[in-house]
Amino acid sequence: MLTQSIPTRGASNNPANRFEKIQIEPDADWNPEENPLPRTQFLRDRTSTIISYNDSPDVGFEASVNPYRGCEHGCIYCYARPFHEYLGFSSGLEFETKIMVKEDAPKLLREELSSRKWTPKVIGMSGVTDCYQPVERKLKLTRGCLEVLAEFRNPVAIVTKNNLVTRDIDVLARLAAVNAVAVFVSLTTLDTELRKVMEPRTSPPAARVAAIRALSEAGIPVGVLHAPIIPGLTDHEIPSLVAAAVEAGAKYAGYVVLRLPYAVAPMFEQWLSQHFPQKKEKVLNRIRSIRGGKLNHSQFGLRMRGNGIFADQIDSLFDVAVRKAGIAGNRPNLSTAAFQRPAGNQLSLFAE
Repeated sequence: MLTQSIPTRGASNNPANRFEKIQIEPDADWNPEENPLPRTQFLRDRTSTIISYNDSPDVGFEASVNPYRGCEHGCIYCYARPFHEYLGFSSGLEFETKIMVKEDAPKLLREELSSRKWTPKVIGMSGVTDCYQPVERKLKLTRGCLEVLAEFRNPVAIVTKNNLVTRDIDVLARLAAVNAVAVFVSLTTLDTELRKVMEPRTSPPAARVAAIRALSEAGIPVGVLHAPIIPGLTDHEIPSLVAAAVEAGAKYAGYVVLRLPYAVAPMFEQWLSQHFPQKKEKVLNRIRSIRGGKLNHSQFGLRMRGNGIFADQIDSLFDVAVRKAGIAGNRPNLSTAAFQRPAGNQLSLFAE
């Protein structure tokens, strides 16, 4: 099994898929002189629908759009990694090197919004993987979906770790004009070196703060999402992170505490051993203390925040930070009042 850190990748191996009986294991540790770096592959996703639904009380929206499955950002802690196992892939390197692309996403979205079955509601983007991951610069599927949403004036909430969101300020401004958009920039750390090994292909911290500033100056409602907070590793950054985001123009703030489902737990442990061996036990013990003695807790109401003394400390520190910054209690309040099915849209006449 690979145990060395691979440059520009979060994972260093491909842990077994929990649904597969057969797996391939390399004969030796990765050697850059003998084996090439893993390259990203983009595979067509032939899905026939684009809006997904959930009934989770923890996520704040019931409908979402994800133009991509898998994420080249390569964040080692990503809770979405195990979803790749449903496709027959691994949660590890394959999650960040085998990206499923929904080429028909804008077309499918238009069809579904045109249907009389669609009841206008907030659509979340990046509810699973980041809709502004690097390949979006070329494929522009997220931009295409936003153009459809702007045409229908259907509200959307976006979460991203990529400065690329600023490319679409023109479309976002059209949505903002009818109170139909909110963007949350996910900011995990202000430490550039930590970002390089923890979320290697995301935008650097300064670029994300710059994105908040650019969105705010363009009149687009923008907030900061501290996700995830890693107890014992990044929780001390809460005050400075909130302050930097609010100074740049963030009007809202939220957070999620790290959770490690399925194969993400051993991968994260290995990552700590590689990069922060002196902090490994402290971090893992803190996580267990807020997860009932485990590294993951899936119960609604607890999975995003955890409980116990350290969870309470994080909550208190965050509460103080947002109150000091003057944004305590602020929440986006998006509206469906302006929703319209464009005149002349034949689909709106016949879709059921």
